[in-house]
Amino acid sequence: MLGARVWLCRSLLLPRAVPGLATSRRGSSSRDKDRSVTANGSVPMPAGGKGSRTNCSQSMPQKVSNRLINEKSPYLLQHAYNPVDWYPWGQEAFDKARKENKPIFLSVGYSTCHWCHMMEEESFQNEEIGRLLNEDFVSVKVDREERPDVDKVYMTFVQATSSGGGWPMNVWLTPNLQPFVGGTYFPPEDGLTRIGFRTVLLRIREQWKQNKNTLLENSQRVTTALLARSEISTGDRQLPPSAATMNSRCFQQLDEGYDEEYVILNFLFSYWLSHRLTQDGSRAQQMALHTLKMMANGGIRDHVGQGFHRYSTDRQWHVPHFEKMLYDQGQLAVAYSQAFQISGDEFYSDVAKGILQYVSRNLSHRSGGFYSAEDADSPPERGMRPKEGAFYVWTVKEVQQLLPESVHGATEPLTSGQLLMKHYGLTEAGNISPNQDPKGELQGQNVLTVRYSLELTAARFGLDVEAIRTLLNTGLEKLFQARKHRPKPHLDSKMLAAWNGLMVSGYAITGAVLGMERLVNYATNGAKFLKRHMFDVASGRLMRTCYAGSGGTVEHSNPPCWGFLEDYAFVVRGLLDLYEASLESAWLEWALRLQDTQDKLFWDSRGGGYFCSEAELGAGLPLRLKDDQDGAEPSANSVSAHNLLRLHGFTGHKDWMEKCVCLLTAFSERMRRVPVALPEMVRALLAHQQTLKQIVICGDPQAKDTKALVQCVHSIYIPNKVLILADGDPSSFLSRQLPFLNTLRRLEDRATAYVCENQACSMPVTEPSELRKLLHQ
Repeated sequence: MLGARVWLCRSLLLPRAVPGLATSRRGSSSRDKDRSVTANGSVPMPAGGKGSRTNCSQSMPQKVSNRLINEKSPYLLQHAYNPVDWYPWGQEAFDKARKENKPIFLSVGYSTCHWCHMMEEESFQNEEIGRLLNEDFVSVKVDREERPDVDKVYMTFVQATSSGGGWPMNVWLTPNLQPFVGGTYFPPEDGLTRIGFRTVLLRIREQWKQNKNTLLENSQRVTTALLARSEISTGDRQLPPSAATMNSRCFQQLDEGYDEEYVILNFLFSYWLSHRLTQDGSRAQQMALHTLKMMANGGIRDHVGQGFHRYSTDRQWHVPHFEKMLYDQGQLAVAYSQAFQISGDEFYSDVAKGILQYVSRNLSHRSGGFYSAEDADSPPERGMRPKEGAFYVWTVKEVQQLLPESVHGATEPLTSGQLLMKHYGLTEAGNISPNQDPKGELQGQNVLTVRYSLELTAARFGLDVEAIRTLLNTGLEKLFQARKHRPKPHLDSKMLAAWNGLMVSGYAITGAVLGMERLVNYATNGAKFLKRHMFDVASGRLMRTCYAGSGGTVEHSNPPCWGFLEDYAFVVRGLLDLYEASLESAWLEWALRLQDTQDKLFWDSRGGGYFCSEAELGAGLPLRLKDDQDGAEPSANSVSAHNLLRLHGFTGHKDWMEKCVCLLTAFSERMRRVPVALPEMVRALLAHQQTLKQIVICGDPQAKDTKALVQCVHSIYIPNKVLILADGDPSSFLSRQLPFLNTLRRLEDRATAYVCENQACSMPVTEPSELRKLLHQ
């Protein structure tokens, strides 16, 4: 998300927002983007938090739970013992607000959010603030990961009335759920350059009593403006814009403001493929591969335990925000696998395998599902107050004590610890800049980041490269074993259908590219989990969430939280990727059924494209949105455009192609104005206008010659294709969908490949080398 700030209606006489702080996923001087900053002029100042944390929580003689104790969300349960009379999002809270004529205080966050923890500790545990909220407001707490629709609607308000957003997000609503004041993190009390949460509450209370009609009128005007602004429709347009033009403009915008997002990496790889012989194509490849290498060498990657932290706070990828999110791991595993396909460099495949090793070890439920995240904060030692990054950082003394062994054959006296510290940039004073650690919590600590290549480190100490590799890996393993004894960060054991879909893709694609059946099996188990625990057979609908229960069980909320557009889009994509990796048509069949359900629940039959939420589920919300930006996760409409193209390639059903064209047309104006906001959709536009390759392998799925042809396909980066196995059975699912498959024959009873485009197929080939030539044409 973009860098966070505070914004408030001018009628409340509160400071206006100060634009200009972090707005990208890296390169910020701020330690965390999930907070807000206020100032009384044009100078940004820290607002509480690590730099000026004020602990105003009061000791309670006895903890008394509120109604959040009955919820399943780890985030809501973190607030179950606040003195605030919290309600979950629902009719009970809305009815109370209308009956008592009180404004709703809506607070949105998630369980691994550092600044959400801060505001809970400073304000929501405070008895006086709790009393203010309970007397004059109806307080509602929302887990943004459970209810992305609520989060998106009010974040749209926050961003439209300021220049940023973030979490915790705090918004004041009328009893009819229309927003009139918004902000993100508030410190508890006023400072010289910032306004405190208590003061905000007092002023809103006063304005609600004295100027309520004005607030309601302003709220209605803002809502009306947001409705008009968020309209996405085909209008009078019949067709989407030129793919070549959008592709070129998107690359130009990326090149001019070179900054890295995972979806942008996907775009750069696709751009390279369609411009391989041009200077721009080479530039796109260099930008993507360089970014991935810098990330993998930087502190944003956990070199000890693998996996990636959420983002870096500097332009060298050195000091991360230490939270680890499942959606990052799934997307990055795919990006590094694709980098390996393109470059052949095993550096990238090793990183992909490391990501999946981390997820298998730390974020996996025994039944096959995947947990949401691990927190940034943990106690340095048991019984101590949690600090950000405590689990991941190291002092020189710790490393020296863990790795005292002498390294034989070096040109100078050297221990294993000294070697590791040199290679990963550890220093006695610590390698974290004070401006990235305003509270001094990380003083003397080090984040491991690769400072030298293996070749340079080897040359420095007169050792060969393989010896250095072995010594460093041995050292990292010892650090890993030692780290097991530290207090672990909080695990958000909530499981989300959308993010599980991303992870199924991560395992399936990486397993297929690297020829590792074990990884494909993880993807299969993930899909089985989704079908068993997050799919309602009777209605054909996905559930958004389920939760890890005691003893390895799986629990659900009651009533269940039904899926949103992103759940369907990401799961369908995961199932299509899993079919191509496993060639088990049952996954393709389920993907078709889910796509049908998605179309019924979310398709806008008047304007084209998909709404983010069901009409009934979002009843009462002032907006029903279509997500129009690819961010840390791609827009579900962008993913759906790709899914529709692929499903058409697998089935020949024209209605899905027509829907894809309608969707791309609906987003035409957005793509024309800012193609860089929708790079994943620009990729889909290009795929549509260049036509899809249907790569058909005729053969026995268990035979070696069939597997050799399939592995040939997986080894090449071909984003605009579907891979189809024709096993010779005319009654099979795919043969019934695509009757032309029954006309394709094996040559000399050998596995045979055909490449089909525009309803015409190539001459048959039986050798992987011949297929490779065909695919490179």
